[in-house]
Amino acid sequence: MRVLFTTSPHKSVFQYLAPLAWALRTAGHEVRFAGPPGFAPVITQAGLTAVPVGRRQNPFRMLDFVDPELIAASRVGLPAPWDVTEDPAKATWEHLLGGYELATGSLREENFPVITDLVEFARHWRPDLVLWEPFACAGAIAATAVGAAHARLLFGVDVFGVARAHFLRLAEQRPAERRSDPLAEWLGGYARKYGGEFTESMATGHFTIDQFPRSLQAEAPGLHYLRTQFIPYGGPATVPEWLWRRPEKPRVALTMGLTATDVYDSYTVNTQEVLDALADLDIELVATISDAEKAKLARIPDNARLVPYVPLHHLAPTCSAFIHHAGAATLATVARHPVPHLSLHYHWDQPFLARKLTEHGAGLDLHTSRATGQAVRDAVQRLLAEPRFTERAAALRDETLALPTPNQLVPQLEELTARHRGTLPA
Repeated sequence: MRVLFTTSPHKSVFQYLAPLAWALRTAGHEVRFAGPPGFAPVITQAGLTAVPVGRRQNPFRMLDFVDPELIAASRVGLPAPWDVTEDPAKATWEHLLGGYELATGSLREENFPVITDLVEFARHWRPDLVLWEPFACAGAIAATAVGAAHARLLFGVDVFGVARAHFLRLAEQRPAERRSDPLAEWLGGYARKYGGEFTESMATGHFTIDQFPRSLQAEAPGLHYLRTQFIPYGGPATVPEWLWRRPEKPRVALTMGLTATDVYDSYTVNTQEVLDALADLDIELVATISDAEKAKLARIPDNARLVPYVPLHHLAPTCSAFIHHAGAATLATVARHPVPHLSLHYHWDQPFLARKLTEHGAGLDLHTSRATGQAVRDAVQRLLAEPRFTERAAALRDETLALPTPNQLVPQLEELTARHRGTLPA
């Protein structure tokens, strides 16, 4: 079958999708990956075939195209309407409607540049299945235009599906003349333009592919979820020689993620304070610190190794504890190993994931407003000294590795594609 992927032009999001694209290719299916022209090198670097669509040439500042109010809200957690995933008490009609008005405006700005080209390519290539991540609604529009089966491929917590379920529940309780659905109105306009009608699958897919174990995820009632293992892919990488050998002391890793500098140009913790607080512990600290952040440091402890990047799927198995920002990819990479976590969370779904991880018993979490050097030091000492954290991390590892691999998921995708694929227009 022919499978078309589409994503927002963000490297971190694309990297969640690439392993499944390769699984489909190695199963013998044709795969194409659509993105803005300036994003094509990221796609082809992963060995995948790019289809340039739209007008945007500089894709790497994705949030330049998003409403500033939405950026500010997501910087400190989940914005409306998606914040009801963390706090169901916020699920009121007024809160969700206002959130959808703002979010739909941002989705419109993000997707508008690529929709026409994406539909044109889909009409030419005739995909059987379109896989899109939740910000890339253009994928649902193109699939509807050609009668293809389509599905969301999540890159974290399903805040989109949960918020949508709350919204639909509240909409049903309102008189028809007092209902408004900004997302359906926008998507429906494109559906009609291309000869169809809005269906709820345009908002949430015919089904949803989830790369997280159930213990770390939020699910929307009524949606069809397929679970698969998260397979780490961070782009081109080299394993340094020092990582070939077992550490002589307990190794503790520290990373605050690529998004901190690629998108926001800043970290959310005081790096110097954290390094100083861990300086006299009998550990080997490996910290991924950008060159710009490293230049700000007044001193580097003797027990610390600072590198701009190291492949985390090679680093994690060598660690006794891992300090991170609870970014979904980092957390999921570490969760493939029996390594306890310290989550210093702040942005988007990080607080939700960090709390889920702590509830599971596989680690501890601190909001970055409380992540002082002393607090981080105390937490690291607990993770190293108390065996229960490693035991629960091992349980999370087992739950993760019990999920089907992307290769094992392919037969289900073939079956669901046959079930949901419509008659392609002539």
